[in-house]
Amino acid sequence: MTATSTTSAGAVDYSTKIPNNINLADDSRVLKALEQWHPGYIDWWMTMGPEGFQTSDVYLRTAISIDPKGWAKFDYVKMPEYRWGILLAPQDENRLVNFGASRGEKAWQEVPGEHRASLRRLVVVQGDTEPASVEQQRHLGTTAPSLYDMRNLFQVNVEEGRHLWAMVYLLHKYFGKDGREEADGLLQRRSGDADKPRMLGAFNETTPDWLSFFMFTFFTDRDGKMQLESLAQSGFDPMSRTCRFMLTEEAHHMFVGETGVSRAIERTCEAMKAAGIEDPYDIAKVRALGVIDLPTIQKKANLHFSLSLDLFGSEISTNAANFYNGGLKGRYMETKIEDDHALTTAKYPVLKFVDGQIRMVEEPALTALNMRLRDDYVKDCQGGVNRWNKVIEKAGIKFALTLPSVAFHRHIGEFKGVKVSPDGKLLNETEWAKMRDQWIPSSDDGAFIESLMQPCWERGKYAGWISAPKVGIDNKGGDFEYVKIHRA
Repeated sequence: MTATSTTSAGAVDYSTKIPNNINLADDSRVLKALEQWHPGYIDWWMTMGPEGFQTSDVYLRTAISIDPKGWAKFDYVKMPEYRWGILLAPQDENRLVNFGASRGEKAWQEVPGEHRASLRRLVVVQGDTEPASVEQQRHLGTTAPSLYDMRNLFQVNVEEGRHLWAMVYLLHKYFGKDGREEADGLLQRRSGDADKPRMLGAFNETTPDWLSFFMFTFFTDRDGKMQLESLAQSGFDPMSRTCRFMLTEEAHHMFVGETGVSRAIERTCEAMKAAGIEDPYDIAKVRALGVIDLPTIQKKANLHFSLSLDLFGSEISTNAANFYNGGLKGRYMETKIEDDHALTTAKYPVLKFVDGQIRMVEEPALTALNMRLRDDYVKDCQGGVNRWNKVIEKAGIKFALTLPSVAFHRHIGEFKGVKVSPDGKLLNETEWAKMRDQWIPSSDDGAFIESLMQPCWERGKYAGWISAPKVGIDNKGGDFEYVKIHRA
């Protein structure tokens, strides 16, 4: 990547070790701190990043501007040489705090003292998810179903790395010694580690296969989108600007997930039609074709949807209320909501477990913010599921994927530990144990999917369990050499 002048609007300066669009060269304290953090990051990347492909040339996009019409450049780059940087959306000098007790004030350019601990917590939790997902996915390259998919995995990985940089910048710039210590901690925790796990449960789960990866990028990265949208509303302007640009990159991650699952579905339907199999529940016959049966795809969706719901936290949360009232974290699309943006008297319906029953209960909207955000998330997920079902419908197969009840398989919130079927029926322990493997992937399901995870690295070829994409990346064809693998 060549140096880019900062004279053009929104351009990124590549003349320093840390690419940025915020004149970092003029902030020697923060630049020095980030340069000192950089070697530790590279060490983390080399030990916990994509295993086995650090010397490969990958056709990646790199941000060169924050102009939405031309913000990225595509070129071959070795991942350890990727230019991770600090990129913030343009500053609006007239921006205001749009919600909470400080509504109407000018957006803050520095951290208000009374909100310091809360803001730091929000930054750290968001930052912790970014390296966690890289760690979860580090082994997947070895079983990539195509060079196209391998490239998409690595694009997601390097951008999660950049999102880590985005949060680390905020910590170094605005939180002093505490921020520096937190930034170091982000490199010390490890996904799934017994002693130093990542902060959120879903980011300590394994990602054992490519269907899991696609489900993760569809469901869990979509949670990331919702959280970033909420943080982009923040009255703390640097947080807002950081998250607004992160959302630009996040869209591709969800695209990878949705189209990856869709292509697996499409290939299964094609194979079933070619073999004359009409019953999607004839699992043995479908699996004998070397594709993933639709009921197992449903189980994977059940698992990843329920794990992602837990990321929203408890349905009723005083922390969420305090973040909102303080102007720190808003609602999804806050400025487009028509209400008083204070929520002092408003109510919101919350699904709860009350007296042994699942009931909708009116709760104060201020403490039900997590529930509202989760409801927005469920609607967004349903749109993707509807598009998957169109693929199945087009193939003429009688099967439809569904989102399970939000009470299903929960480990956090109102339904923690409550046994509920995907269609929302309460169960006892015996009923749950009997049906669990019908609803969540079993060890046998995992072993079958793993058996299909054979690498397909020949240019223009795709593994037998997944269809080729409709279009390539950067207007390239499906047979483009997206990754140049240098074998030892």
